[in-house]
Amino acid sequence: MQQQQLEKMKNGKGFIAALDQSGGSTPKALAAYGIKEDAYSNEDEMFDLVHEMRTRIITSPAFDSNYILGAILFEQTMDREIEGMYTGDYLAEKKGIVPFLKVDKGLAEESDGVQLMKPIPDLKALLKRATERHIFGTKMRSVIKDANPEGIKAVVDQQFEIGKQIIAAGLVPIIEPEVDINSPEKEKCEELLKAEILRHLNSLNESELVMLKLTIPTVPNTYKELIEHPNVVRVVALSGGYSRDEANAKLKENDGLIASFSRALSQDLNVNQTDEEFNQALQQAVKSIYEASI
Repeated sequence: MQQQQLEKMKNGKGFIAALDQSGGSTPKALAAYGIKEDAYSNEDEMFDLVHEMRTRIITSPAFDSNYILGAILFEQTMDREIEGMYTGDYLAEKKGIVPFLKVDKGLAEESDGVQLMKPIPDLKALLKRATERHIFGTKMRSVIKDANPEGIKAVVDQQFEIGKQIIAAGLVPIIEPEVDINSPEKEKCEELLKAEILRHLNSLNESELVMLKLTIPTVPNTYKELIEHPNVVRVVALSGGYSRDEANAKLKENDGLIASFSRALSQDLNVNQTDEEFNQALQQAVKSIYEASI
């Protein structure tokens, strides 16, 4: 299964669905879906509701492996079930979609124009559980706001240091150093980021494989060298706050870059839609993102 999934991720047509909002971003995701904070009274109820939302997305006929290569899950989603199967197994076996797990614990305070990841104290146990749940790979996010060489180096160093632990556990890490789309130095940030990523990629041995999740660059095809690198399975793009139409248009300008959208995927979905309305809205989103990714 792992080898088949690797082949699918490397050469398949489609995109990765990001369904991994967690902690502080969950109320926003629910609100966008039409569920206000007064609909739940504690965290358990909140996570029950978000699992219902994700289950509705994943079980929809529009959530189709002809268009979707992989899906990134939040830890609780991985540990929960859909139709009597762990979510990763349901995705892989019922849907033919490769499951990934978000492993970071959120962002640290800004320093040197970046936000590093908070420590991940239980990473070894989490990776063991992910392997038991038949997860293929992981995802972890940092944020770059200024073109500060020291800050960007620190972000990429941290990402690859943890990435190597993930590789050692038998999983493929998605390394996500997001460049803030509102940064006045976005293009310069991307130049510095590319150089740091290449430095690390060139130090990996041939069996150490990673994926990259990057903000759609200001200059089209900035990341072509990364896309073609032998240690990179795939480079995927985050929508970063762009609307779906905007993100799709920018994505089309970049050869070989495919989508890994979250808000842009679910922006037209609502809890009050009938199943027919919901499935139609999701299908329109899926097809438009797919077309921008091929």
